[in-house]
Amino acid sequence: MRAMIFDLDGTLVDTVYAHVFAWQRAFAESGLAIDGWRIHRRIGMSGGLFARAAARELGREINAAQEEALQQRHGELYRQFLPERRPLPGAVELLATLRANGVAFGIATSGRRPEIDASLDALHIGRETVVIERRDVARAKPEPDLFLACQAKLGVPVAECYVVGDAVWDLLAARRAGMLSVGLLSGGYGEDELLASGAFRVYRDTAELHHSLDELGLLP
Repeated sequence: MRAMIFDLDGTLVDTVYAHVFAWQRAFAESGLAIDGWRIHRRIGMSGGLFARAAARELGREINAAQEEALQQRHGELYRQFLPERRPLPGAVELLATLRANGVAFGIATSGRRPEIDASLDALHIGRETVVIERRDVARAKPEPDLFLACQAKLGVPVAECYVVGDAVWDLLAARRAGMLSVGLLSGGYGEDELLASGAFRVYRDTAELHHSLDELGLLP
């Protein structure tokens, strides 16, 4: 039995740039002005690692309290900027096809509740779907913990799991978890970057992936 483990932001829902704007505003309010492109290159990391790494790019070190304050403010701003979430093309249909064909799947995200709740609602994710969020593991991407926790809850061997993500951090974490990965261009990374990070295949978005499931041996 094979399974698919999905990242959330930029993979299934169109939220990457709202995260960029929220982080940029949160840093600016703390007196740390940072360029948007520098933020985008780190979206997909855990919030704590992101805050530390972005601050280092500015030549600053932040303590645990500042790190938590930045994460909290980012979450508040993100919900203000994007109260409603839009699934990326084909995302809802892809999940419905997997469900209808008995293919196990779950979501493993560096995001935290309540930030991710509206995204899950937009995807029509019910309680039967395995969702692993940041608070469920000790370490988030690029560590493999999120994907391994999702795999364990799905009850599918590591070798039978595909990870689907839009960022190099997803693919690095998948490689460290010992899982094949599929890259999507919907988060803003280039095909060459995703392939260099270990993607087995790269598709434009979930719509193209949906029509290519047979290539992955998931449908007859």
